[in-house]
Amino acid sequence: MKLHILLNIHRLSQRELSLKTGIRFETINKYTNNSYKYISNEHLNTLCEFFNCSISDLIEHIKDS
Repeated sequence: MKLHILLNIHRLSQRELSLKTGIRFETINKYTNNSYKYISNEHLNTLCEFFNCSISDLIEHIKDS
C-alpha cells in the first residue's frame, strides 16, 4: 500500500484523512503501516476519489522471492 506516500504528497495526517473520508482512523493507520488483512472495495473507491488517483497509485503487487 502506498497510502503513506499520498499522505506525504498532500501533506495530510492520518487523522485528517480519516475525518475527510469517513474511514475509521484505525483502518487508515493499518493501511498506512501495511498491517491490514484486506482492503474493502468501498475504501479503495473512496481513497481514489479523494486523491483523484487510480488504484495503481494506491497499491502495488510485489512478487514474493
